[in-house]
Amino acid sequence: MTATDYRIEVDGDREDAYDVRFAVFVEEQGVDPDIEIDEHEEAATHFVAYADGEPVGAARLREPEAGVGKVERLAVLQPHRGEGLGRQLMDAVEAEARVEGLERLILHGQLRVVDFYEHLGYEQVSDEFEEAGITHVKMAKSIDRAEDSSVSGRR
Repeated sequence: MTATDYRIEVDGDREDAYDVRFAVFVEEQGVDPDIEIDEHEEAATHFVAYADGEPVGAARLREPEAGVGKVERLAVLQPHRGEGLGRQLMDAVEAEARVEGLERLILHGQLRVVDFYEHLGYEQVSDEFEEAGITHVKMAKSIDRAEDSSVSGRR
């Protein structure tokens, strides 16, 4: 464990989420900045993780089809990786998905982090494909709405 205390906001400040996403995806991984912000931003629920008041992690959740949530744009700033923040963000996303009544989550995981998602119970359901110039696979997980009674959803 780490000494850093993270605070995760559900439906967090979108600009803070964008700052984290641009640092990770555009600056670090070379994703085209013109495709980082897309037409799904308004409809998505944004999650922002803070350390000492500064945004250090982000994710978003949207419902592309009834009962199915899509986890997107999971990002953690370099200095905060390896401290369990990615898992905390995914826990918050899954808790919110349950609150919203979703039954299944899907995501497009970068090939280099497939093990992370598998550890969280996601299964690969596609062959490899390119997205934003990076190799990904589609992954999925069924979620049980009654499974997580320890999280109260929105604050």
